[in-house]
Amino acid sequence: MSGNPPSLRQVLDETAAALQGAGIDQARMEARRLLCWSLRCDHAALLTMNSFPEEAQTRLVDALSRRCLREPMALIEGETGFWSLTLGVSQDTLIPRGDSETLIEVLLDLRPDRKSVGSVLDLGTGTGCLLLAALGEYEEAFGVGVDLSPGAAQLARNNARRNGLDGRSVFMAGSWCDALRGTFDVVLSNPPYIPADDIAGLMPEVRDHEPARALVGGMDGLDAYRLILGQMSRCLAPGGVLVLEIGQGQERDVERLAIAQGLILREARADLGGIIRALSFEWQSGYSPDIT
Repeated sequence: MSGNPPSLRQVLDETAAALQGAGIDQARMEARRLLCWSLRCDHAALLTMNSFPEEAQTRLVDALSRRCLREPMALIEGETGFWSLTLGVSQDTLIPRGDSETLIEVLLDLRPDRKSVGSVLDLGTGTGCLLLAALGEYEEAFGVGVDLSPGAAQLARNNARRNGLDGRSVFMAGSWCDALRGTFDVVLSNPPYIPADDIAGLMPEVRDHEPARALVGGMDGLDAYRLILGQMSRCLAPGGVLVLEIGQGQERDVERLAIAQGLILREARADLGGIIRALSFEWQSGYSPDIT
């Protein structure tokens, strides 16, 4: 491109128009975010700029093209925030969402003594967001994260190193608790819970760019809960707590499955949107799990 670089306002207007044409909500806000990423600056610095330098234009063209194809912003940027962490993301995992922070809030309320948790298990760990957030709060705890995808397990290892938690965490590829021995004070999980027939109706950012194995929970959305709850007798320690993320309207079905395994519901917690998002369970009084 020759001549003077375009004005920042011109680039912002054109970017927002392209995003709006692609059906993206809050197009102008996302346009600012794309410009910041392309310029490698924050919003405060963006406000001080008048022109858009040539070296940023190539980055913007590529990023805008990807976003107009409804690729999530987090994948374009390569990272996202969760709790107090900054996490790398990839197409091997779900992108951490603020709704999942509800599980950490529940855990902190149930175990307010930060020395009361020695071990944490995260099933379907993805980026490692739940396990790493918990380890950041319980500084004497050690954690294990399990994911079916080797790529996800490697990403979680990288995120642990990035956040200075690699010395207190191990990540492995496997199916739920199958390869594990021993029990844990806390078990966390955000398993796939969307009924198979509902996948087609999801936003394209999710449907087309996040892994189906981390989304689809069988025909009724409950397959993973059946497997996880069926394994708690050998993974959850006596006196331990299990915290699960659930989909909208699944609380009664998941509670029923848990009761059948000897667990009792402690709390059903809503996310900021008012949807019941986290269920916490403990062993029923007098129940002795068959832990070997």
